[in-house]
Parts: sequence; structure tokens; C-alpha cells
Amino acid sequence: MENFITEHKVLFIVIVVILALWEVIMKLIAMWKAARNSHKVWYICIALFNTIGILPLIYILINRKKQ
Repeated sequence: MENFITEHKVLFIVIVVILALWEVIMKLIAMWKAARNSHKVWYICIALFNTIGILPLIYILINRKKQ
């Protein structure tokens, strides 16, 4: 039973680290694009709210260049 709990702790830590990295990467990309496009409201919202990369991803998808 103790081995089972230890394995789940390791899995939980791995998942948290992956989500944290995802959040940081998406946040940096979206904030960089918002700053370049002079979207101050988006920049502030992305900086303030931690949404596991969902808000930055929405910004990136909405404001991507049309070809």
C-alpha cells in the first residue's frame, strides 16, 4: 500500500511540473505577442490570471496572423 501511495505522489509531482512549464511557456509567448501588438488589456489579464495556459492560448489563437 505504501508503494502505491509513493507512485501516485511521483505521478502527481510530474503532472504539476508539466502544467507549470506549460503555463510559463504559454504566458511568455502570449505576453510577448500582446506587448508587440500594443494590447494592454490582454497583457495585464494574462499577467494577472493563472489559467494553466488557457487564457494565453486563447489570445494566441484569436490574434494569429491570417494568411
